[in-house]
Amino acid sequence: MTASDISSLEEMLIASGGQQADLAWVAEQDGGLGVFIRSLVGLDRTAAVEAFSRYLDGSRFTVAQVRFVTMIVDELTANGVMAPRRLFESPFTDHAPTGPDHVFPESDVDAIVTILRRVCDTAIASVDAS
Repeated sequence: MTASDISSLEEMLIASGGQQADLAWVAEQDGGLGVFIRSLVGLDRTAAVEAFSRYLDGSRFTVAQVRFVTMIVDELTANGVMAPRRLFESPFTDHAPTGPDHVFPESDVDAIVTILRRVCDTAIASVDAS
């Protein structure tokens, strides 16, 4: 979503009876309106896969590692954003009991966390740019 999209949505919400106080409250929440909306509509699967495309080169990962990243993509597709702490919760720990460090070296875990933060930042940046 662009800053213009966010602005238009805010105008539609107010025009349909929404309260400015509610928009202000959402803006103060973790990530603001862009993250809130993305959490409602999810993230396009292609965009989620693209976020990991540079990371997954298709040749150096095990089946367990690819499965773990696929679960992350599924979460992003459903929820739009994903806090890194989710990597240490179910369903991820169902496949990797201690979290991503069970299947990835530390440098790869850091790369995954960076990607997750970047995906979230794109939703936040949309709001800040307006």
